[in-house]
Amino acid sequence: MDIVEIKPKKSDIGNFDVQRFLPSAQKRSVGPFIFFDEMGPTVLQVGQGMDVAPHPHIGLSTLTWLIEGEIVHRDSLGYTQTIRPGEVNWMTAGRGIVHSERSDTDDRNSARPLYGLQIWLALPSDKQEIAPSFQHVKAHELPKVTHDRAEATIIAGHAFGQTSPVLVHSPTVYLDVKIKIGGNFQLASEYEEQAIYILKGQGTVCNHSFQKGEFLVLPTHDVEITAETDLHFLVLGGKALQTRRHMWWNFVSTSKERIEQAKLDWSEGRFDPVPGERERIELPSR
Repeated sequence: MDIVEIKPKKSDIGNFDVQRFLPSAQKRSVGPFIFFDEMGPTVLQVGQGMDVAPHPHIGLSTLTWLIEGEIVHRDSLGYTQTIRPGEVNWMTAGRGIVHSERSDTDDRNSARPLYGLQIWLALPSDKQEIAPSFQHVKAHELPKVTHDRAEATIIAGHAFGQTSPVLVHSPTVYLDVKIKIGGNFQLASEYEEQAIYILKGQGTVCNHSFQKGEFLVLPTHDVEITAETDLHFLVLGGKALQTRRHMWWNFVSTSKERIEQAKLDWSEGRFDPVPGERERIELPSR
């Protein structure tokens, strides 16, 4: 298998741009990762903020990884948690959860940056209807591996003999890697599918030159990544999905009928609400 570069779909959601790499026509998923969005980088001006009103999910787990800024998570289980760079908010929807994502109202009297990644992982077929849950993991709780000029933070899953405390539901790898100029990083083919996303800098992998903003699906053998400048990238992957996932809006399932039921449940108000939130995002028309 050769390296496959995935081009993003770009959209403007008001105060900042979003680039979506998964799902794509070239690759619908990488391991359990079925959705990969880069939000920003941007600077929210005075009075501006991120305001994603309550909306539902089924059949997936979400993970927010911030490079800059803060987001306040609230959900229908009653959790309120601010996420900051280096921390993990891990929400498993299972049979159904509702949450909102907002900038803190107290921070809107000054300009501040926002930059991060939002990803979804499909739950295994036999765990799609598990009870919803939420987990927050602090930065110091995530294991780090250093070698020569490289440092890898294990955000979720297992790598280099270390396991993240994030409670994943299938074989997963999600790493934040930084390499100083001239350094190398050895990535083993421990998982069936793997990809990298370049946050900063440029380098090479398998004689392929890359730079900031590229999303590359890697071959199924060990690779060496070389930093031609200071380099910052993410590694994502895991066991390939065995059953096709249907995606409609925020709903993911192996069953189209289950998605239709979720649409009806949201329209008729059968999802639990987010305590203290009055707004909600209505079901899209298409």
